Amino acid sequence: MAEDTSQQGPQDTENRNAADAGGDAPRRGINPRTRAILIGVAIAALLAAGLWYWRHKTYGQYFEETDDAQIRADAVAIAPKVGGYVAAVLVGDNQDVTQGQQLVRIDPRDYDAKVAQARAQIAEAAAGAENARASIAEQQAAIAQAEAQLAAAKTKAAHDAAEVARYAPLAASGAETREQLAQLRLTAAQSAQQVREQAAGLEMQKRRVAGMEAQIRQAEAQGQGARAQFEAAGVDLSSTHLSSPIAGRVGDRTVRVGQYVQAGTRLMSVVPLDKLYVVANFKETQLALMRPGQPARISVDALSGVEVVGRVSSVSPGTGAQFSILPPENATGNFTKIVQRVPVRLEIEAPASARKVLLPGLSVSVTVDTRSAKDELGRIEKDQERLEAKGR
Repeated sequence: MAEDTSQQGPQDTENRNAADAGGDAPRRGINPRTRAILIGVAIAALLAAGLWYWRHKTYGQYFEETDDAQIRADAVAIAPKVGGYVAAVLVGDNQDVTQGQQLVRIDPRDYDAKVAQARAQIAEAAAGAENARASIAEQQAAIAQAEAQLAAAKTKAAHDAAEVARYAPLAASGAETREQLAQLRLTAAQSAQQVREQAAGLEMQKRRVAGMEAQIRQAEAQGQGARAQFEAAGVDLSSTHLSSPIAGRVGDRTVRVGQYVQAGTRLMSVVPLDKLYVVANFKETQLALMRPGQPARISVDALSGVEVVGRVSSVSPGTGAQFSILPPENATGNFTKIVQRVPVRLEIEAPASARKVLLPGLSVSVTVDTRSAKDELGRIEKDQERLEAKGR
């Protein structure tokens, strides 16, 4: 075998080298078709990236999204104004109720008695006032009698004084005795004294009228107090019937027949399912362009991600931490900056078919379109520059 190899000529060696070169060529080069595919993919990726960037700058960056959001409702707690034993519970769990529908009735007998007592006090005060008026009428007759007696006493006193004046010259001339004149003067003095007594009696009778009028005013004041008690007792009596102040659905019902309840005890809640709203807790970095009235899309987990339409209603005046029971105090201890969240309220504009499923407490995801305020940051910067220019 070695001899055969050594006997090969130069031509065979060149052919072998050419064959080896031809076998390595496919491994070092790229097929033109593959190269065209790779170039197309790269161009498509660049176009996609450019399209995404253009869409993000003109559209996507103005959509703020959060999944820290829940459906809520302003539920009304039903609590009695008065205490007592529950006589009847007129609604069941999760029952739909209308505004003004009776929910619970408390035993009213104690409050009926208070109403009757207040009514009796009103009648008593009215009788007292009427009695005082009758006494005044009687006193007016006594005053008239005293005035007549005073007039008679004045007439007699005038007559006796005239007799003294007539007899005085006669007694001085000796025509009448001095004893007779002295007797007439005594009679005149007694008549004058009688006039004064009658005048004092008349004044006393008149002053009794003032006291009786004061009794009338006192009785009327007692009547007003009794009427106020009657009205208060009537309010308490009407409060034994608890009605729903709004239309909604009963929830968290804990009251039972025969239970004794105190005033203010929570018996149940009424949830207005037709007035639901969403509270979305956005990060503070997402609020620069968020304004009331902007449209939103609400994805409801209970509807398998089906989206309903919403609208920004209002933005909280502070972060959620500021309204917590124990707000943070960053001036103490070490400080670590944490992105805060601000509650944003959104009104739900969903059809009736969707509202049947929406309940307070359900989780949702919210996306707000802030494009209507995209020029706000520029205006803020310009206003700030004007303020700085004025400061200089």
